[in-house]
Amino acid sequence: MAALFQWTIPGWVILLVLVAVYELTVNKRRRRRRTPISGTFTDEFTALFYSTKRMELDHRESVSMLRDEQDQGAPPLIGVDLAGRKVVLRRVGNE
Repeated sequence: MAALFQWTIPGWVILLVLVAVYELTVNKRRRRRRTPISGTFTDEFTALFYSTKRMELDHRESVSMLRDEQDQGAPPLIGVDLAGRKVVLRRVGNE
């Protein structure tokens, strides 16, 4: 049982290398790019041992969910003028 446990981490690393080689050969033939499984596996495997990696992955996921308007600092599409009792709508293509 101990010998099996000793080979679990090296076994996962060998499997990771094989999957990465497979992805490289498949991606050379295809034009469309996909998220590599080996990169995702490496991130998750590293997050098992380093808690800061888990925080980085969570932060990266939350940043990817932000709206483009917030990222670019664009003004909001709808504005409310309380003093004049008006609602201001801005067109999307209008600059």
